[in-house]
Amino acid sequence: MNTIQEIKVSYTSGNRDKVKITNSKDSYELLLSCWSQKTIELQEEFKVLLLNRNNQVLGIYPLSKGGVSGTIVDAKLVFSVALKCNASSIIIAHNHPSGNLKPSDTDIRLTQKLKEAGNYLDVKVLDHIILSREGYYSFVDESQM
Repeated sequence: MNTIQEIKVSYTSGNRDKVKITNSKDSYELLLSCWSQKTIELQEEFKVLLLNRNNQVLGIYPLSKGGVSGTIVDAKLVFSVALKCNASSIIIAHNHPSGNLKPSDTDIRLTQKLKEAGNYLDVKVLDHIILSREGYYSFVDESQM
């Protein structure tokens, strides 16, 4: 008979000085500082900013890298990371290598899908930031969430 191992979960942030996010500009500046300036105009990437109940940053998770015009976002991975980190909320973000900050229909559908999934899991999706080297688009600031 096979024995099945019990799953153990542990958590430590190791981060004593927590950065607090209070608006979309804070999110953009933090995300941009963690983006490779060598590839921001080359390939699309998707990252998740993980926050505690006080909107303090727990970490940033680089979820996927794609091509020039897209990347794959798996909702299960987004929320498995958020749940593992005990995040109360997340901010999702991706870059547009073209520099065009206007969200695509796919971006809008993805945002709604993740927001709805987050509601079921009690992990609030606070914003979706599309960024480039020169600026950003916030779904919240543009009343898209």
